[in-house]
Amino acid sequence: MIFSPGTIHGIAAALAVHGLILRGGFGFSGDEAAPAGASGSAAKSVLLVGQAGAAPWPHFQRWLEKQSRAIANPLDTWSREVIGAVAQKCGARAVSPSDRPYLPFQQWAMRAEGLKPSPLGILMHPQYGLWHAYRGALLFEEEIFLPEPQEAIHLCDTCVEKPCMKSCPVDAYSGQGFVHQACLGHVRGPRGEPCRAGGCLDRNACPYGASFRYPPEVQAFHMAAFAR
Repeated sequence: MIFSPGTIHGIAAALAVHGLILRGGFGFSGDEAAPAGASGSAAKSVLLVGQAGAAPWPHFQRWLEKQSRAIANPLDTWSREVIGAVAQKCGARAVSPSDRPYLPFQQWAMRAEGLKPSPLGILMHPQYGLWHAYRGALLFEEEIFLPEPQEAIHLCDTCVEKPCMKSCPVDAYSGQGFVHQACLGHVRGPRGEPCRAGGCLDRNACPYGASFRYPPEVQAFHMAAFAR
């Protein structure tokens, strides 16, 4: 079976109901170790699922309000349910960035959309800036023919001031990478309220994709999850 554009359109429509979007895809080459598809055979194609801005937030919030018990990782759980239901309908296997052993989601994303990492490690998107995410992927045992992605304009290359490297009170991002413990200690500490309430100061300092910036309550939710 070879997927048609109409089938992909149907998948996109099913995801859009939940504020999610397709984030590109590609076919695995014959010489790479592809993960298993729905039946256990090696997948031939993958479609990435994610978001632009905070579009899924109201859908997730409505789902969360209906839950009768506390859930440790509610956004992951919601994403798995939504993407898993779509996968069942189209004969795919749904996988998540938090699945273990970890799958190379960032490499897949770079391959599917032609993106490169920002100094913060988040992939820089030419339209969404740093305000986007990948919530899962659909693995197919059939070929899906998609146009080869063009390498996106990497906005970080043209950014001279690099405000994303100058706004963190504890310099959590540097040329040596992310200093996890310094960031975590600050966020949990008495001076971390601005980060807890409004998100990472370095990320918010980036001038690109401002119209897709997550609202403060969404950033606070993610920061609380990080602090835990």
